[in-house]
Amino acid sequence: MAHRLYRVLKLLDDLHIHYRLGRDRDKTVMVEVAVPGERIEIEVFEDGHIEFARFTGDERVESREPEIERLFQELRKVDEP
Repeated sequence: MAHRLYRVLKLLDDLHIHYRLGRDRDKTVMVEVAVPGERIEIEVFEDGHIEFARFTGDERVESREPEIERLFQELRKVDEP
């Protein structure tokens, strides 16, 4: 039987859903999926168990410079101790 990671990737491939693979933690592989209105992070662990998080939004695109500056200011505040 294939590892669950390969089963997840095959399912995404069969559905023609694009994904990215990454590693943020030891003994896991992160599968990042973006579909309209949603982003999904799927972590597949070495032992085969899976955890995931779903992030939904309105896909609004901001193009005004003051908005990006405000975003960076907010991120700076979060990063400060």
